[in-house]
Amino acid sequence: MDKTNFIIEVKNVSKQFEDGKFALNNVSLSVKKGEFVTILGPSGCGKTTLLRCIAGFQVATEGDILLNGEDVTQMPPHKRPVNTVFQKYALFPHLNVYDNVAFGLKLKKLDKDTIVKRVKQALKTVGMTDYEYRDVDSLSGGQQQRVAIARAIVNQPEVLLLDEPLAALDLKMRKDMQLELKEMHRKLGITFIYVTHDQEEALTLSDRVVVMNEGKIQQIGTPSDIYNEPVNCFVADFIGESNILSGTMIRDRRVKFCDKEFDCIDEGFGENIPVDIVIRPEDIYIWENTKTSIAQQQSDYDPDDRVPKGNFTKWYGEVQSSIFKGVHYEMTVLTDDGYEFLVQDYHEFKPGTKVGMLVKPEDIQVMHKEHYIYNYLEGEVLKNGNVRFLGAEWEVNEEEIAPFAVGDKVQVRVPFKEIDLQDHEEEGTLSGEVHFILYKGNHYNLTIRTDDGDDLLVYTKDVWDDGDRVGIIIPPSAIKLAPLK
Repeated sequence: MDKTNFIIEVKNVSKQFEDGKFALNNVSLSVKKGEFVTILGPSGCGKTTLLRCIAGFQVATEGDILLNGEDVTQMPPHKRPVNTVFQKYALFPHLNVYDNVAFGLKLKKLDKDTIVKRVKQALKTVGMTDYEYRDVDSLSGGQQQRVAIARAIVNQPEVLLLDEPLAALDLKMRKDMQLELKEMHRKLGITFIYVTHDQEEALTLSDRVVVMNEGKIQQIGTPSDIYNEPVNCFVADFIGESNILSGTMIRDRRVKFCDKEFDCIDEGFGENIPVDIVIRPEDIYIWENTKTSIAQQQSDYDPDDRVPKGNFTKWYGEVQSSIFKGVHYEMTVLTDDGYEFLVQDYHEFKPGTKVGMLVKPEDIQVMHKEHYIYNYLEGEVLKNGNVRFLGAEWEVNEEEIAPFAVGDKVQVRVPFKEIDLQDHEEEGTLSGEVHFILYKGNHYNLTIRTDDGDDLLVYTKDVWDDGDRVGIIIPPSAIKLAPLK
C-alpha cells in the first residue's frame, strides 16, 4: 500500500483501564481512503474500544492516532472528520425523521436550502425518501437503522464508523442491510470502518478484515486470505468451520497428521517440526466405502465420479451424524484411528455409513504452532522444599528441587497433558475458568484463566464448556525445574 494514501493510521495504541486490564495492547492499523475495513472478534476482544479511540470517545493510554496525517489522539470527537453509527441507533424520539437527519447540519448553522438538499440526498441514499415526516418510533428496526446512517452521512464525513449497527435486526433484514451497506459504500466512496462479531458479515462486506482477540490484532487480510490462509488456530477456529489438528512437518511439501503422511504445498517449516493443520469441511472429498479388506482400501481404486483421481492419501471412518444445512449436508465422521472430522457435501451420507475421505494437497493449510507441549512459568523455591508459581504453592519431586537453594527463581515446565481438571474448584490446589476451547480432532485444547489472571494450557479428552469453573491439580511428577534465564 502507498503510505500517502492512508486516511487512518493507528500506531502502537494501548488502552488500559483503571483496574489495570488492557482493552487494547499495542495495536497498529492503517486504512486506505475509500476502504471498507471490518474489525472482527468475539465479545471483549477490544474491537469497540479501538473504534471509540478512532472516534475520540475514548483516549488511548499509549500510542498515536492519525487522520489524514494529522495527530488526533487528544482531539475531541466533534472536531474529527468522522461520524459514528451505533448499535442502538441513538435517534431523538421527539424529532421526526427529517429533523433527526438535519440535526447536525442545523448545529453547524447551514442555510435552509443546503440543509433541505443534503437531507433529501441522504434519505435517498438509504432508501427513506418518503419518510421525512414520520415519527421515528413508528419505524421498524431496519428503517431506524437507515435513518441513523442517513444522519451520519449527511455531514459528509471522510470516515464512517459503524459499531455493530445490524446486531439488533432479524436475520433476513440483517442480510438485506448488508447488501445495502455495501452499495452505499460504493456510491459514497468514503472510508467505512465496521465493527462486528459476525464472521459471515465481515466476509461479505469487507475489502479487508482485522481479526482481534484479547486486545491484540491476530491477522489482517482480505476475506479470502483470512478464510483460506489463517495465521493461527484462533483465526482458523473463529472464521467459519474448521478441522484443526496437531501435526508434524516431515519436510517441505510433506506433513503428518492423524497418524498418516500427506502431500501438501507448504515449505520452509524445517524437518520434523510440530505444526497445526487446518482443513475446511468443504475441502474434504467423501464417498461411500464399499471396500472391506485393508488391501482393497489401500488400492488406488476410483471411489466416486466426484472424487479427484490421483495417488492421494485416503482415510476411512463412519458417519456419526448428518444435518441438512440448506445448500449442503454437514456430517461428522469418526475415523478408524479415532479422529473426528466435520465434512460438508452436497450428497448425504447417513449415520452408520462407512465412508472414505481425501483432501488435495493445496487444501491442507499448515500453520506454525503457537504453543508446543509445555506451559513455561516462573517460580520461586520455598523453605519447605515446595515451589510457588501461579500464585499457589506446589509440591515438587525431590530430585527436581535438589539443585536449587531457598529463594532461587526458577523456570517451571508443566506438560499440557499432565494437568488434571476437577469439576469442583475447591478440590484443586488452584482454581480458574475455562477461557478458550479448541477441538483438535481427538482431544480438546483448553485455556484456563486462573483467578490471578494467568493462562494455563491443558490437553484433555473431557468435554468442558466455556466459562466453566474448575479446580486445577498438577502432580509433583509433572513439574520440571530449570534455572530461570
